[in-house]
Amino acid sequence: MRLAGLRRFVTMALAGGADEAKMIPAKNVVTAEWVWLKCQFGCDGFNRRLSCPPFTPTPERMRRMVGEYRRALIYCYHRPLDLKTRRRMGRLLVAIERAAFLDGCHKAFGLGAGPCRFCAKCDTGRLCRFPELMRPSMESCGIDVYATCRNSGIELHVVRSRTERPKYVSLVLLD
Repeated sequence: MRLAGLRRFVTMALAGGADEAKMIPAKNVVTAEWVWLKCQFGCDGFNRRLSCPPFTPTPERMRRMVGEYRRALIYCYHRPLDLKTRRRMGRLLVAIERAAFLDGCHKAFGLGAGPCRFCAKCDTGRLCRFPELMRPSMESCGIDVYATCRNSGIELHVVRSRTERPKYVSLVLLD
């Protein structure tokens, strides 16, 4: 698909509530082993959600997967998000992925921001209740969100207090 055709997904992300969206070369996406460790030691989602490690692709597998793509859509929300908005973000991610697939990007795959929130409690001993909606987060697959944003010209810094505005970043690998 031509870049001009892919720009429709930027529009889709912005119309869906994202504050910032752009097309990037897939080579901007950085994976690192340490990211998985941050999930394992420091996040309460580890081993508790199917969208989190150890149920998600390892950094090595994600690195190989990203290597099969040329372009991606990256988009951000610049505000605190309630549960309803987080779920709407998840639906938008899947809608963009589906639209890309139907437009000829057959490899399209979305990676969200943070753990899946479609169930109040995830039953990791069973299959996902919402497999059509659940996607792993970038970080759960070992993607260094900070380096990926830096490579893509997106400003992202560590939130140091609850008074600071977080930025939630999502990615759709396209073609």
